[in-house]
Amino acid sequence: MLLRLVPENTKIAFMKPRKIAFAVSGLLILASIALFAINSLNYGIDFKGGIAIEIGMNDRSEVPLATVRETASGLGLGNVSVKEYGDASEALVRVERQPGDEEAQSAAMVKVREALAEAVPGITFRQENIVGPVVSGELKRDGTLAVTIAVIMVLIYIWFRFEWQFGLGAVVALVHDVLLTVGFFAVTRLEFNLSVIAALLTIVGYSLNDTVVVYDRIRENIRKYRKLPLEDLINLSLNQTLSRTLMTSLTTLLALLALYFLGGAVIQGFTAAMIWGVVVGTYSSVFVASPLLLSFDIRRDAMINEPEKADPTVDKSRPNNPFEQM
Repeated sequence: MLLRLVPENTKIAFMKPRKIAFAVSGLLILASIALFAINSLNYGIDFKGGIAIEIGMNDRSEVPLATVRETASGLGLGNVSVKEYGDASEALVRVERQPGDEEAQSAAMVKVREALAEAVPGITFRQENIVGPVVSGELKRDGTLAVTIAVIMVLIYIWFRFEWQFGLGAVVALVHDVLLTVGFFAVTRLEFNLSVIAALLTIVGYSLNDTVVVYDRIRENIRKYRKLPLEDLINLSLNQTLSRTLMTSLTTLLALLALYFLGGAVIQGFTAAMIWGVVVGTYSSVFVASPLLLSFDIRRDAMINEPEKADPTVDKSRPNNPFEQM
């Protein structure tokens, strides 16, 4: 027996609540921008600089995280983060950047090492890094530039593949997803680091893929149902791709949830961003990118390249409004 997430031939009127969806999305975007401006983000060491020390145990036993955290936090060096790194016998200690030059950072690193060596017998120090303000500033700039270039290239790709209206709709949906993800991190105060930038780029690709599938079906139906009102045509296309959209989103979420709960603290920021991105990306493909086409003057005639009599997919007996006949 074939398992179906949704019944066949659904006829959900996705376009009916589009004004409500636009209002909700607009409010969420404004809230995300306001939260970012007021609270900024909880930047990790990659973006604000500091020191990072990877530690382990000689006998491969479990690192006493509570002892390590208490010892490092008691040194008066500011914000300290201690997380399991890999398996239970490894951990990563992060300390915020200290006032002063590189010598001040090196002194803080030595202070942390000496305190941990005394408090935790058998501890080993496997790797140490100092991230300076210049490097962190370059990483922040390059991360922003990477996301911006990705969105611009999406606009160009969709423009050439479809029409400029489709490209603009896709880019608005992508910007919507990125801004809401930034707002999500501003609210939750999860650490924002390079892995989250990688997640943002992945979200752009995921959301684009979902949007292109829907847009492809809309273009196909424009050629099939030339007299069908655009609103009904978009509803028809969304219902036809609904099963695929839900199946892709749910299977992706299952994998991401497993990584979030079982993958350890090191990748939790990445997986949290991806989980949120899959949800908002699916939402934006249906309730942002598709309804925006109704607001644009789409040249339907330009998308019909072949005469109707030469199109073997057109059924002459097909009703003018198949969405109503489903």
